[in-house]
Amino acid sequence: MRRKKALIVYYTQTGQLRRIIDSVCKSLQQEFDFTYEELKPNPAFPFPWPGMSFYQVLPESVQETPCKLEAFSFDPEDDFDLVILAYQPWYLSPSIPFTAFLQTEEAVKVLKGKPVITILGSRNMWIMAQERVKKRIFDMGANLIGNIVLTDRRHNLVSVITIAHWMLKGEKHGGGLYGRLFPPAGILEKDISEAERFGFLIRDAFKDNALEGLQDALLSQGSIRINPVLMTTEKRGFMMFRAWSKFVLKKGSAGDPGRERRLKMFRIYLFAVIYLVSPIGGLVVWIIHKLNYRKTRKMIQYYSHNEYALSD
Repeated sequence: MRRKKALIVYYTQTGQLRRIIDSVCKSLQQEFDFTYEELKPNPAFPFPWPGMSFYQVLPESVQETPCKLEAFSFDPEDDFDLVILAYQPWYLSPSIPFTAFLQTEEAVKVLKGKPVITILGSRNMWIMAQERVKKRIFDMGANLIGNIVLTDRRHNLVSVITIAHWMLKGEKHGGGLYGRLFPPAGILEKDISEAERFGFLIRDAFKDNALEGLQDALLSQGSIRINPVLMTTEKRGFMMFRAWSKFVLKKGSAGDPGRERRLKMFRIYLFAVIYLVSPIGGLVVWIIHKLNYRKTRKMIQYYSHNEYALSD
């Protein structure tokens, strides 16, 4: 039998997402030949992010405005048996390089009619980004058969600090007093290494020609964990990010210094909401979910699976 072929498309700044991919795909190496396509923006986004540069990408992230990408190395006419799309959310939206790829002609050609698995490496909020990715996959005529999400399991208010430190300082492990007070940023190494278990399920689904049942098998092994409070917080936050993105864009396009004042206002708003509003709001949302547990369960069921609601 011929070996199956898989295309893996991803973008990473820190290398964390590539390690997640390698862990998931470790058990697929005997059955698949891999073609890796690391997306390379031109110009590249900086890491660490200096000054206000990370806030500058808010409008383009939320509005899914593509950036220029360097030429791809894969052949879009190749007949892949599987396409793996790996990405991280920026401002509750797919990262700009990843959403840029999904808007290319090459993506349309290589994805149409193919089984697709998405892999996300995220702080803790990813649902709204995945909904937009699901829509694009659906519109291109591809078949989303699986979704794997690895998140930072630490408390929301702690992970905000550690991920900001990592992005702005380039330090996953902080030193001095910071290092004594806060854990390393990002997804736990244990979770990354144990993601190999998902690869066995993918391998068996292809061997048994049972792709339609893959997502349920992945869920049984903890491929997705949804916190109802964060789910609702994210949905409301995305609405506010859309409003802020339009507000900022009125002062210019990407990189325009004229919009920096509004972005500084957004930065103040963001951290005020996270540290002042969200603790109280989270308690209220928790009570609401307890009172409406059937609706909550239905929402979790939907976001855990790969169907796209056309009416949304």
